[in-house]
Amino acid sequence: MKAVALKAEPRTLQGKQPSGRLRRSGSVPGIVYGSEHAPQLVQLNEHDLVQFLKGRTSEHFLLDLDVTGCPPCKALIKEIQRHAVSHRIEHVDLNAISMTRKLRIEVPIKLVGEPVGVAQQGGVVDHMIRSVLVECLPSDIPEQFILDIAGLSVGERFTVANIVVDAAKITVLSAPGLSVVAVAAPRAEEEVAPTAAAGAVAEPEVLTAKKPEEGEEAAAPAGKDAGKKEAGKEGAKAAPAGDAAKKGAEAPKKK
Repeated sequence: MKAVALKAEPRTLQGKQPSGRLRRSGSVPGIVYGSEHAPQLVQLNEHDLVQFLKGRTSEHFLLDLDVTGCPPCKALIKEIQRHAVSHRIEHVDLNAISMTRKLRIEVPIKLVGEPVGVAQQGGVVDHMIRSVLVECLPSDIPEQFILDIAGLSVGERFTVANIVVDAAKITVLSAPGLSVVAVAAPRAEEEVAPTAAAGAVAEPEVLTAKKPEEGEEAAAPAGKDAGKKEAGKEGAKAAPAGDAAKKGAEAPKKK
């Protein structure tokens, strides 16, 4: 890995309020750790740092760190803290390193190529791990590992053992059998159908006007029938009287 130059300024104030003022002024607070000296507080230009990181596949790369008033040193970015919403860089941790001492670092994995299992068999790529742990000298740190997956069919996978490294310079510490990527079989349509059918059956009932109680339903016809029966009885009682009057009117008078 080729070292990239990065400039920084020393800072004396620390804490929430001074760091907030520093960010508002266009700088990013940071700290440099090192085994040979005490941690040093620094500040970096936010615009320069953003441009510096743009287009890079990893935040772990070798730096020629130049802090004003201090001897230049080799360093690695240990951690970048970002705002949860805006994703602006809020703090940077750096590690000063020795170029003659091996270190352990995570190296990202980049997948290239379209698998046969996807293009011809309708499979789906399952990218399981995105980096591997290696041990090497700072000058031998790879920016990324490239893994060509064009030959994978459905049901096949690549493991850490499939990653090509220079064994004389780099030792891979991740387990060789750890799965990196696989091509899974396409999901059957029959698995989705029952769910859709179940959703159709489970439609909620639409409630309209309040249903009458059973007592009310029974009382209404009973009252209506009772009224009809009473009217019939009254008519039946009145009928004979009317017939009698008619017969009396029609009967001849005696001489």
